[in-house]
Amino acid sequence: MTTTHTSTNTWPLERVLFAMAGTMALVSAGLAAFVSPWFLLLTAFVGINQWLYVAFGACPASIVLKKFGVTPQCGWR
Repeated sequence: MTTTHTSTNTWPLERVLFAMAGTMALVSAGLAAFVSPWFLLLTAFVGINQWLYVAFGACPASIVLKKFGVTPQCGWR
């Protein structure tokens, strides 16, 4: 398995995106349970962005993170 990620002390882009998506899904589930069911729209937004990354190799969060210097590990694109 070859990777294009060179630094060993930073997380690659894919890992950061998974962490952000998981955190937002948990936060929105908690808010939906305790505040308002309308917070489930945040979960839907997270899912849509994950599919954007799968389909096109980029989502709004990945574009911003790349500008901050986070490098992708996957070399498919």
